[in-house]
Amino acid sequence: MREGFTLIRTLKLPSNVESISSVENLIDEISIELALNEDLYGNVLISVTEAVNNAIQHGNKYQNELMVTVLVFDGSDAFCFSVSDEGDGFDFLNLPDPTAPQNILNEHGRGVYLMQNLADEVVFEDGGKTVLLYFKK
Repeated sequence: MREGFTLIRTLKLPSNVESISSVENLIDEISIELALNEDLYGNVLISVTEAVNNAIQHGNKYQNELMVTVLVFDGSDAFCFSVSDEGDGFDFLNLPDPTAPQNILNEHGRGVYLMQNLADEVVFEDGGKTVLLYFKK
């Protein structure tokens, strides 16, 4: 986590798809609190729900007893969503390019790509068990 950010929300979720609606509600609350414009709201919604979905599916492998933790931090010129799972992490430095011809028709494998293109900065920590999504205000 970069310097100058204050924790403003914490949400712990079981690893099931029903948890996504709680994340959407959190994003709605943060959107109002930080007065996000419509475009930024859309970027946050897609990026954060993708990160949570990846944590549930790939990190915790739908094991309901394993939790996904979503933290929201606010700073003077940016805010950050942190999404952590209790899984084994992953090699985030060697992901296949979803835009490569051999991958273009794959149904999966675009989550990190989406996050990297919609957030202003994406940082992986703890061996890929935590992703930080930074957005400029």
